[in-house]
Amino acid sequence: MPKLLTDAQIASYHEDGFLSPITLFSAEEAGALRGELEAAEARWPEAFEGSGRNNAHLNLMVLDRMVHHPRLLDAVEDLIGPDILAYGSVLFIKEPENDGFVSWHQDCRYMGLEPHDVAVSAWIALTPSTVENGCMTMIPGTHKGGVAEHKDMFGEDNILTRGQTIVDVDEDKAVDLVLEPGQCSFHHMRTIHGSKPNRSKDRRIGFTIQPYMKPDMHQVISPTMAQLARGEDRFGHFDLAPRPSASMAPDAIAWRDRNNAQWAEILYAGAETRRNL
Repeated sequence: MPKLLTDAQIASYHEDGFLSPITLFSAEEAGALRGELEAAEARWPEAFEGSGRNNAHLNLMVLDRMVHHPRLLDAVEDLIGPDILAYGSVLFIKEPENDGFVSWHQDCRYMGLEPHDVAVSAWIALTPSTVENGCMTMIPGTHKGGVAEHKDMFGEDNILTRGQTIVDVDEDKAVDLVLEPGQCSFHHMRTIHGSKPNRSKDRRIGFTIQPYMKPDMHQVISPTMAQLARGEDRFGHFDLAPRPSASMAPDAIAWRDRNNAQWAEILYAGAETRRNL
């Protein structure tokens, strides 16, 4: 019996390759999380610049609590089972009236994680995520196919590492994932998705765990780490990172930086050029 999702929601995820919206936190809880995150940003601005937005759950307590929140993990368990690793996380903050966007892509293309069907990414909204401010947009059913050809664009306003882009996408089928603060969406690693610029007057803050996965998943490009989020790891395919004891503790920053360096090697494998993560 599912812990949080309904049978219909689970079936919808497997049919479409995504599920949205799922309410994790109340509006008050989401507001408090945003306040705590922005207070950390004001205190440690360097932690929110460049690659600091990658794997910040390893060095910021507010994000650590979100990654390991029981309601979120209940939903993940309903989709992939009781043994869960958290591979990594990304803070996606689009500033007001900003040209930053995410091109059409599949998460699986450069991550080096296989097999794709034993993982799910979670995207949590800490502000409204709307069409105006660049909510995520999904192409239903694309997870049922293979890995599409991506072109490395390295566009200045493209938020993705390599500016990786699937050129031939049927946008008429696109579904906008509009979320209220505290709501979450889930998507498969092969689901084609992207997002447009923020044309609103407020920030759009999203936090993604990318992905949650079963411990039998493999990293096929280069060794890296993950966190045990629930259950047990009987396979040992990943170095297990600890949870932080305090925000911006030196050992926590070291774990984040080590992980981000490993990510860079993986995400840029085979690339002709690089830019800062």
